Amino acid sequence: MRVALRNTVAVLAPLAIGIAIGQQAAGLAATSGALNTMFSDQPGPYRLRMARMLAAATGAGLAALVGILVGASTPWTLLAVVAYSLAGGMMVALGPMAARVGLTSLIVLLITADMRLPAHAAPGVALAIFGGGLLQMLFALAAWPLQRYRPERFALASVLEQLAQAARAPSDPNAPPPASQAASDVVETLHGEYRARGIAVQAFRVLADTCERARVELVTLGDIGQRIADAGLGERLHAVTTACADVLDALADGMRRAQPVAADPLLEAYAGKVSGFADAASGELPARDRRLARIALVRAQGLGGQLRALARNSALASSRGEIEARSAEARLPAALRPADPRNILRANLKLSSVALRHALRCTVCVGLSFVVERALAMPHGVWLPMTTAIVLKPDFGGTLRFGLLRTLGTFAGLLVASVLIHYGMDSAPAKLALMALLCLGFRLYAQANYALAVALLTGLLVLLFSFEGVAPAEALEMRIIATVLAAVLALGAYLLWPTWESERVQPALASLIECYRQHLRALLAGDMPALHETRNASRSARTNVLASLERLRAEPRGAAGPKTVERAESLLSNANRLIRAAIPIEAMLIDKAKLPELPELQRFAAEVDAALGAIVASLRNGKPLQHASLRPGERALAARLKADDGDDAVDAALADACDRIADSIDSLAHILRETSAAATAAPAAAG
Repeated sequence: MRVALRNTVAVLAPLAIGIAIGQQAAGLAATSGALNTMFSDQPGPYRLRMARMLAAATGAGLAALVGILVGASTPWTLLAVVAYSLAGGMMVALGPMAARVGLTSLIVLLITADMRLPAHAAPGVALAIFGGGLLQMLFALAAWPLQRYRPERFALASVLEQLAQAARAPSDPNAPPPASQAASDVVETLHGEYRARGIAVQAFRVLADTCERARVELVTLGDIGQRIADAGLGERLHAVTTACADVLDALADGMRRAQPVAADPLLEAYAGKVSGFADAASGELPARDRRLARIALVRAQGLGGQLRALARNSALASSRGEIEARSAEARLPAALRPADPRNILRANLKLSSVALRHALRCTVCVGLSFVVERALAMPHGVWLPMTTAIVLKPDFGGTLRFGLLRTLGTFAGLLVASVLIHYGMDSAPAKLALMALLCLGFRLYAQANYALAVALLTGLLVLLFSFEGVAPAEALEMRIIATVLAAVLALGAYLLWPTWESERVQPALASLIECYRQHLRALLAGDMPALHETRNASRSARTNVLASLERLRAEPRGAAGPKTVERAESLLSNANRLIRAAIPIEAMLIDKAKLPELPELQRFAAEVDAALGAIVASLRNGKPLQHASLRPGERALAARLKADDGDDAVDAALADACDRIADSIDSLAHILRETSAAATAAPAAAG
């Protein structure tokens, strides 16, 4: 609500002031600039928010300048539309925020070119649009001096809350470890290019690193809790994680309110639950439960240390706190190195790239719709290329979904707004009041229900155009025609030259398993410094796979075999099992434990590396998998660890983790072999 209110005020203020001082045209230009920049007001550090919104405002201002200068000439306008469509389409390779800036710049270009203003008006209009975007940015940054670390606090609070949820209800062992995305967001917030520079950031980094340690312990305890057979022991362990959740919830609440938390009673309650579990673990238990209980007790005691560290440092994590954390207390994660946009764009300059194919589709469709609109001299025909650019997405599912929802939302918004304007919305104050309600509703529902958001935005635009003298009936007819034609054109273009996700999900899975391979290589070698980078790379690759799977599910089943989605989901589930199986080893390394220097462990690590390398190669080139089971090596390692005179807790945890690693990799190999066998049998059966 806070964000929606400030965005609404920034959108309406220029128009209201312009009407009041007799400069309605300038007010409309500034309001359109504020409306475009509003989409870039997204969560993140204040410096990042400022950079995004400044880029959006600058892009809109430059697009307006170009649009007015070339608008009188159809050939020059077509050239500008082609250039902006191609560049805006390629921006999807840089992420959703960059893609949004590219899209809004293209829309501003189309609208200003359609206005056919004289060239001498270009600088003034461009400055007004840029000024509106700048005003929106200033509203978004108004709290910066007063709440300097609010984004950082809220990002850490989200991690704590998700960890508390995971502690109360352990996640599915086939799912990725909990709070992974929230942890990645915190790393970007605290270590990214636009991170805050204040002294309190050190305390936030200590907290983030401690949260990561606590997450490792919680995942280990959750997985052990699901594998313990003795009901009483399992209940005691669940009591331990529930007490941990109480501490995390209290710390999260204090982090959001920037207030210290009296955590001592909660920490004492947690220690009592750990003592109760230790008593239960000392009783008569089956051999497997006894081994799991020994591992769980060490992890629960380690988790207690992380909770105490979180409680100590949470009071310092604000602009008013004094920084007392020492480097020995927690190892700070390596700074996240943002990818170079030039390298990303260069890597996407090939026809197999989703970004380039989308850019070419966007160029052809928007250019074609612009030519049709100019050739037919359609009144208010700018809706056609503009809606085409909005509807066309890089994937089929997104294009279909946005096309249908936009059509439905447009119809509803046009009808409601037109009726309201026609019956009693003649005065400027009444229109401004209705615009305020529509803008507020759009900002609140944009992420929740696209059809409803489009209906509200459409009504807002109808009101905005009514200040220019565009009758609601005219806007209604042209907008409906443009929306239907744009949706048909976008879907037709995608069907004629598709980029089916079924061809991309397998390489994405290969990249994920390769990242897991690098992570396991560092783990089994005891290389702690390398784990920060391999963990970040794994999270990024997993995000790409999840997005690819979501797009794959939205595609027509005829575009891929009926088993494609099922196979991809099975591979992802077993890959998640693999990385969760390795977490106890990471927990031991965090505790400064040393892995035993055994030749059996080195051989097993080499076999794991080779097996994962073969799986990655099979996924990338489609060749049959040649893989020997890891069980002989794992059994030899287990026997050696059992006979070893080293640390019993370390040996037991290592043996258990390697058992699960071998099982997960063998399961991945089994799925790939089944697929290869089916693919080989199909041509033979057809013959």
